[in-house]
Amino acid sequence: MKLVSYLNNGNEQLGLLVKDRIYTLSFLRSEGSVTMKWLLENWNLYFQMLVVENENLEAGNIRDTGLALSGVPLLAPVPHPTSCRDGYAFRQHVAAARRNRKVPMIPEFDQYPVFYFTNHNSITGPGTVTCMPDHFQKLDFELEAAIVICKKGRNIRAADADAYIGGLMIMNDFSARTLQMEEMQLNLGPAKGKDFATAIGPWLVTTDALTSREVKPKAGHTGKSWNLEMKCFVNGIQVSTGNLADMDWTFAELIERASYGTDLYPGDVIGSGTVGTGCFLELNGTGKLQDPEYREQWLQPGDVVAMEIEELGRLENKIEKEGTEFSILEKKKI
Repeated sequence: MKLVSYLNNGNEQLGLLVKDRIYTLSFLRSEGSVTMKWLLENWNLYFQMLVVENENLEAGNIRDTGLALSGVPLLAPVPHPTSCRDGYAFRQHVAAARRNRKVPMIPEFDQYPVFYFTNHNSITGPGTVTCMPDHFQKLDFELEAAIVICKKGRNIRAADADAYIGGLMIMNDFSARTLQMEEMQLNLGPAKGKDFATAIGPWLVTTDALTSREVKPKAGHTGKSWNLEMKCFVNGIQVSTGNLADMDWTFAELIERASYGTDLYPGDVIGSGTVGTGCFLELNGTGKLQDPEYREQWLQPGDVVAMEIEELGRLENKIEKEGTEFSILEKKKI
Protein backbone atom coordinates (compact mmCIF):
# COMPACT_ATOMS: atom_id res chain seq x y z
CA MET A 1 0.00 0.00 0.00
CA LYS A 2 1.34 3.42 -1.00
CA LEU A 3 0.35 6.57 0.87
CA VAL A 4 0.97 10.04 -0.54
CA SER A 5 0.69 13.49 1.00
CA TYR A 6 -0.29 16.15 -1.52
CA LEU A 7 -1.80 19.60 -1.90
CA ASN A 8 -5.51 19.80 -2.68
CA ASN A 9 -6.73 23.39 -3.15
CA GLY A 10 -3.78 24.53 -1.08
CA ASN A 11 -4.49 22.14 1.78
CA GLU A 12 -2.45 19.13 2.85
CA GLN A 13 -4.23 15.85 2.23
CA LEU A 14 -3.42 12.14 2.38
CA GLY A 15 -4.34 9.69 -0.34
CA LEU A 16 -3.88 6.12 -1.53
CA LEU A 17 -1.78 5.69 -4.65
CA VAL A 18 -3.03 2.90 -6.91
CA LYS A 19 -1.88 2.51 -10.52
CA ASP A 20 -0.74 6.14 -10.84
CA ARG A 21 -4.03 7.47 -9.47
CA ILE A 22 -4.49 9.12 -6.08
CA TYR A 23 -7.67 8.36 -4.14
CA THR A 24 -8.97 10.48 -1.29
CA LEU A 25 -9.40 9.01 2.19
CA SER A 26 -12.20 11.32 3.28
CA PHE A 27 -14.39 8.29 4.10
CA LEU A 28 -12.23 7.74 7.20
CA ARG A 29 -13.23 10.98 8.87
CA SER A 30 -16.50 12.91 8.89
CA GLU A 31 -14.93 16.22 9.96
CA GLY A 32 -11.48 17.57 9.20
CA SER A 33 -8.86 16.55 6.66
CA VAL A 34 -7.21 13.16 6.60
CA THR A 35 -3.49 13.88 6.87
CA MET A 36 -0.52 11.63 7.49
CA LYS A 37 -0.22 13.01 11.02
CA TRP A 38 -3.83 12.12 11.77
CA LEU A 39 -3.51 8.64 10.28
CA LEU A 40 -0.30 7.83 12.18
CA GLU A 41 -1.94 8.92 15.43
CA ASN A 42 -4.88 6.60 14.65
CA TRP A 43 -2.97 3.83 12.88
CA ASN A 44 -4.36 0.87 14.80
CA LEU A 45 -7.95 2.05 14.28
CA TYR A 46 -7.83 2.60 10.55
CA PHE A 47 -4.99 0.61 9.02
CA GLN A 48 -7.06 -2.48 8.19
CA MET A 49 -9.77 -0.31 6.67
CA LEU A 50 -7.12 1.16 4.35
CA VAL A 51 -5.90 -2.31 3.41
CA VAL A 52 -9.44 -3.28 2.35
CA GLU A 53 -9.91 0.00 0.46
CA ASN A 54 -6.62 -0.51 -1.34
CA GLU A 55 -7.56 -4.06 -2.32
CA ASN A 56 -10.91 -2.89 -3.68
CA LEU A 57 -9.27 -0.11 -5.69
CA GLU A 58 -6.72 -2.51 -7.16
CA ALA A 59 -9.52 -4.92 -8.09
CA GLY A 60 -11.57 -2.16 -9.72
CA ASN A 61 -14.45 -2.58 -7.28
CA ILE A 62 -14.74 1.16 -6.58
CA ARG A 63 -15.94 3.60 -9.25
CA ASP A 64 -13.95 6.56 -7.95
CA THR A 65 -11.59 7.65 -10.74
CA GLY A 66 -9.20 9.46 -8.42
CA LEU A 67 -6.63 12.06 -9.46
CA ALA A 68 -3.78 11.58 -11.91
CA LEU A 69 -0.49 11.39 -10.02
CA SER A 70 1.22 13.47 -12.70
CA GLY A 71 -1.08 16.43 -12.04
CA VAL A 72 -0.80 16.57 -8.24
CA PRO A 73 1.85 18.51 -6.30
CA LEU A 74 3.36 16.00 -3.89
CA LEU A 75 4.62 16.84 -0.42
CA ALA A 76 6.92 14.76 1.73
CA PRO A 77 4.92 11.64 2.71
CA VAL A 78 5.35 12.71 6.35
CA PRO A 79 5.30 16.50 5.89
CA HIS A 80 5.73 17.36 9.56
CA PRO A 81 7.64 14.64 11.43
CA THR A 82 7.52 14.86 15.21
CA SER A 83 11.29 14.25 15.11
CA CYS A 84 13.91 13.03 12.66
CA ARG A 85 16.83 10.79 13.57
CA ASP A 86 19.36 9.46 11.09
CA GLY A 87 21.25 6.22 11.70
CA TYR A 88 24.69 4.96 10.77
CA ALA A 89 23.75 1.42 9.79
CA PHE A 90 25.81 0.47 6.70
CA ARG A 91 29.23 -0.85 7.61
CA GLN A 92 30.47 -0.62 4.02
CA HIS A 93 29.97 3.15 3.97
CA VAL A 94 31.63 3.68 7.34
CA ALA A 95 34.59 1.46 6.49
CA ALA A 96 35.14 3.08 3.08
CA ALA A 97 34.93 6.61 4.47
CA ARG A 98 37.48 5.79 7.19
CA ARG A 99 39.77 3.99 4.74
CA ASN A 100 39.69 7.05 2.51
CA ARG A 101 40.77 9.18 5.48
CA LYS A 102 43.52 6.64 6.20
CA VAL A 103 42.19 5.78 9.64
CA PRO A 104 41.26 2.27 10.86
CA MET A 105 37.69 1.01 11.05
CA ILE A 106 36.19 2.07 14.36
CA PRO A 107 35.37 -1.08 16.41
CA GLU A 108 32.46 0.59 18.19
CA PHE A 109 30.45 0.42 14.97
CA ASP A 110 29.98 -3.31 15.51
CA GLN A 111 29.06 -2.91 19.19
CA TYR A 112 25.94 -0.74 19.04
CA PRO A 113 23.90 1.31 16.54
CA VAL A 114 24.09 5.11 16.65
CA PHE A 115 22.12 8.01 15.20
CA TYR A 116 21.98 11.78 15.31
CA PHE A 117 19.05 14.18 15.40
CA THR A 118 18.52 16.36 12.35
CA ASN A 119 16.08 19.23 11.79
CA HIS A 120 12.58 17.78 11.41
CA ASN A 121 11.36 21.23 10.34
CA SER A 122 13.59 21.09 7.26
CA ILE A 123 11.96 17.96 5.86
CA THR A 124 10.97 18.35 2.22
CA GLY A 125 9.55 16.12 -0.49
CA PRO A 126 10.08 15.94 -4.25
CA GLY A 127 10.91 19.20 -5.99
CA THR A 128 13.22 22.13 -5.44
CA VAL A 129 15.76 22.29 -2.61
CA THR A 130 17.10 25.80 -2.00
CA CYS A 131 20.57 26.15 -0.48
CA MET A 132 22.66 29.00 0.96
CA PRO A 133 26.06 29.91 -0.50
CA ASP A 134 27.96 28.07 2.26
CA HIS A 135 26.01 24.88 1.54
CA PHE A 136 27.66 24.79 -1.89
CA GLN A 137 31.05 24.39 -0.22
CA LYS A 138 31.09 20.65 -0.97
CA LEU A 139 27.32 20.06 -1.19
CA ASP A 140 26.52 16.35 -1.09
CA PHE A 141 23.65 13.89 -1.39
CA GLU A 142 23.23 10.78 0.76
CA LEU A 143 21.33 7.77 -0.54
CA GLU A 144 19.23 6.29 2.27
CA ALA A 145 15.90 4.76 3.22
CA ALA A 146 13.78 5.84 6.18
CA ILE A 147 10.93 4.55 8.31
CA VAL A 148 8.15 6.30 10.17
CA ILE A 149 6.92 5.26 13.61
CA CYS A 150 3.19 4.47 13.73
CA LYS A 151 2.55 3.98 17.46
CA LYS A 152 3.91 5.33 20.70
CA GLY A 153 6.48 3.25 22.52
CA ARG A 154 9.25 3.35 25.09
CA ASN A 155 12.07 0.90 25.84
CA ILE A 156 11.06 -1.09 22.77
CA ARG A 157 12.98 -4.33 22.36
CA ALA A 158 14.40 -5.02 18.90
CA ALA A 159 12.47 -8.30 18.73
CA ASP A 160 9.21 -6.30 18.97
CA ALA A 161 10.22 -3.16 17.12
CA ASP A 162 9.11 -3.99 13.57
CA ALA A 163 5.50 -3.63 14.72
CA TYR A 164 6.19 0.07 15.29
CA ILE A 165 7.19 0.70 11.65
CA GLY A 166 4.41 2.25 9.59
CA GLY A 167 6.29 2.04 6.31
CA LEU A 168 9.42 2.82 4.32
CA MET A 169 10.40 5.67 2.00
CA ILE A 170 13.45 7.07 0.25
CA MET A 171 15.58 9.61 2.13
CA ASN A 172 18.19 12.05 0.78
CA ASP A 173 20.18 13.46 3.70
CA PHE A 174 21.65 16.55 2.04
CA SER A 175 25.01 17.49 3.55
CA ALA A 176 27.20 20.60 3.40
CA ARG A 177 30.55 18.92 3.99
CA THR A 178 32.69 22.00 4.71
CA LEU A 179 30.31 23.16 7.45
CA GLN A 180 29.99 19.61 8.74
CA MET A 181 33.72 18.96 8.95
CA GLU A 182 34.41 22.32 10.61
CA GLU A 183 31.99 21.84 13.49
CA MET A 184 32.81 18.14 14.01
CA GLN A 185 36.41 19.03 14.77
CA LEU A 186 34.93 20.21 18.07
CA ASN A 187 33.41 16.74 18.61
CA LEU A 188 29.88 18.10 18.35
CA GLY A 189 27.41 17.70 15.52
CA PRO A 190 26.61 17.30 12.75
CA ALA A 191 24.48 20.44 12.94
CA LYS A 192 24.73 23.26 10.37
CA GLY A 193 26.15 20.85 7.84
CA LYS A 194 22.89 18.90 7.92
CA ASP A 195 19.98 20.98 9.19
CA PHE A 196 19.03 22.83 6.01
CA ALA A 197 17.28 20.07 4.02
CA THR A 198 16.37 16.40 4.20
CA ALA A 199 14.21 15.06 1.39
CA ILE A 200 11.90 12.07 1.83
CA GLY A 201 9.42 10.52 -0.55
CA PRO A 202 7.87 10.30 -2.97
CA TRP A 203 5.44 8.17 -0.95
CA LEU A 204 5.30 5.87 2.06
CA VAL A 205 5.11 2.14 1.32
CA THR A 206 3.59 0.15 4.19
CA THR A 207 5.49 -2.91 5.37
CA ASP A 208 2.70 -5.33 4.41
CA ALA A 209 3.37 -4.44 0.76
CA LEU A 210 7.03 -5.46 1.13
CA THR A 211 6.57 -8.94 2.57
CA SER A 212 7.90 -10.62 -0.57
CA ARG A 213 11.12 -8.59 -0.27
CA GLU A 214 11.87 -9.52 3.34
CA VAL A 215 15.19 -11.26 3.96
CA LYS A 216 17.07 -12.32 7.05
CA PRO A 217 19.18 -9.63 8.74
CA LYS A 218 22.95 -9.91 8.97
CA ALA A 219 24.25 -12.60 11.33
CA GLY A 220 23.91 -11.60 14.97
CA HIS A 221 21.26 -8.97 14.25
CA THR A 222 17.53 -8.77 14.96
CA GLY A 223 14.65 -7.41 12.90
CA LYS A 224 13.40 -7.31 9.34
CA SER A 225 15.59 -6.56 6.38
CA TRP A 226 14.47 -5.94 2.80
CA ASN A 227 16.11 -6.87 -0.50
CA LEU A 228 15.63 -3.57 -2.34
CA GLU A 229 18.11 -2.21 -4.86
CA MET A 230 19.11 1.42 -4.30
CA LYS A 231 20.41 3.87 -6.95
CA CYS A 232 21.26 7.55 -7.22
CA PHE A 233 21.54 9.64 -10.38
CA VAL A 234 22.92 13.17 -10.73
CA ASN A 235 21.82 14.92 -13.92
CA GLY A 236 20.80 11.55 -15.34
CA ILE A 237 24.14 9.85 -14.69
CA GLN A 238 24.14 6.98 -12.19
CA VAL A 239 26.67 7.60 -9.43
CA SER A 240 25.63 5.16 -6.69
CA THR A 241 24.24 1.67 -6.24
CA GLY A 242 23.55 -0.50 -3.22
CA ASN A 243 20.92 -2.58 -1.50
CA LEU A 244 18.85 -1.99 1.61
CA ALA A 245 19.63 -5.55 2.68
CA ASP A 246 23.23 -4.40 3.14
CA MET A 247 22.22 -2.64 6.36
CA ASP A 248 24.20 -4.14 9.22
CA TRP A 249 22.13 -2.62 12.01
CA THR A 250 18.40 -3.07 11.35
CA PHE A 251 15.69 -0.48 11.77
CA ALA A 252 14.42 -2.61 14.67
CA GLU A 253 17.77 -2.23 16.41
CA LEU A 254 17.80 1.50 15.73
CA ILE A 255 14.34 1.72 17.30
CA GLU A 256 15.54 -0.20 20.36
CA ARG A 257 18.43 2.23 20.79
CA ALA A 258 16.34 5.33 20.09
CA SER A 259 13.54 4.37 22.49
CA TYR A 260 15.79 3.51 25.43
CA GLY A 261 14.58 5.68 28.31
CA THR A 262 12.52 7.91 26.04
CA ASP A 263 9.22 7.88 24.18
CA LEU A 264 8.92 7.41 20.43
CA TYR A 265 5.83 8.96 18.88
CA PRO A 266 3.75 8.40 15.74
CA GLY A 267 5.37 10.56 13.10
CA ASP A 268 8.98 10.10 14.25
CA VAL A 269 11.20 9.46 11.23
CA ILE A 270 14.37 7.35 11.41
CA GLY A 271 16.83 7.14 8.51
CA SER A 272 19.10 4.22 7.72
CA GLY A 273 22.25 6.20 7.14
CA THR A 274 24.14 6.16 3.87
CA VAL A 275 24.43 3.00 1.79
CA GLY A 276 27.92 2.10 0.54
CA THR A 277 28.88 4.36 -2.43
CA GLY A 278 25.91 6.52 -1.50
CA CYS A 279 27.52 9.98 -1.36
CA PHE A 280 30.17 12.06 -3.10
CA LEU A 281 32.25 12.24 0.09
CA GLU A 282 32.86 8.50 -0.13
CA LEU A 283 33.08 8.37 -3.93
CA ASN A 284 35.56 11.24 -4.09
CA GLY A 285 37.75 9.70 -1.41
CA THR A 286 37.81 6.36 -3.16
CA GLY A 287 38.49 8.02 -6.51
CA LYS A 288 41.48 9.95 -5.16
CA LEU A 289 42.94 6.81 -3.57
CA GLN A 290 42.79 5.05 -6.92
CA ASP A 291 43.90 8.00 -9.06
CA PRO A 292 45.77 11.09 -7.75
CA GLU A 293 44.42 13.05 -10.74
CA TYR A 294 40.80 12.28 -9.85
CA ARG A 295 38.59 15.40 -9.89
CA GLU A 296 36.18 15.74 -6.98
CA GLN A 297 32.49 16.14 -7.75
CA TRP A 298 29.97 18.03 -5.60
CA LEU A 299 26.42 19.21 -6.21
CA GLN A 300 26.02 22.52 -8.01
CA PRO A 301 23.10 24.93 -8.57
CA GLY A 302 20.82 23.49 -11.22
CA ASP A 303 21.76 19.87 -10.56
CA VAL A 304 18.99 17.28 -10.42
CA VAL A 305 19.40 14.45 -7.90
CA ALA A 306 17.19 11.41 -8.43
CA MET A 307 17.10 8.47 -6.05
CA GLU A 308 15.42 5.15 -6.76
CA ILE A 309 14.75 2.28 -4.40
CA GLU A 310 12.89 -0.76 -5.68
CA GLU A 311 9.23 -0.75 -4.57
CA LEU A 312 9.68 2.68 -2.93
CA GLY A 313 9.68 4.78 -6.10
CA ARG A 314 11.82 7.66 -7.36
CA LEU A 315 12.60 10.81 -5.36
CA GLU A 316 13.78 13.73 -7.49
CA ASN A 317 15.09 17.11 -6.30
CA LYS A 318 16.51 20.09 -8.19
CA ILE A 319 19.15 22.17 -6.41
CA GLU A 320 18.78 25.96 -6.44
CA LYS A 321 20.72 28.77 -4.78
CA GLU A 322 19.25 31.35 -2.42
CA GLY A 323 19.35 34.91 -3.72
CA THR A 324 21.85 36.10 -1.11
CA GLU A 325 25.61 36.13 -0.57
CA PHE A 326 25.38 35.87 3.24
CA SER A 327 28.07 33.52 4.56
CA ILE A 328 28.70 32.25 8.07
CA LEU A 329 31.98 30.72 6.94
CA GLU A 330 33.25 34.26 6.32
CA LYS A 331 32.38 35.18 9.91
CA LYS A 332 34.84 32.67 11.30
CA LYS A 333 37.23 34.38 13.70
CA ILE A 334 40.94 34.08 13.03
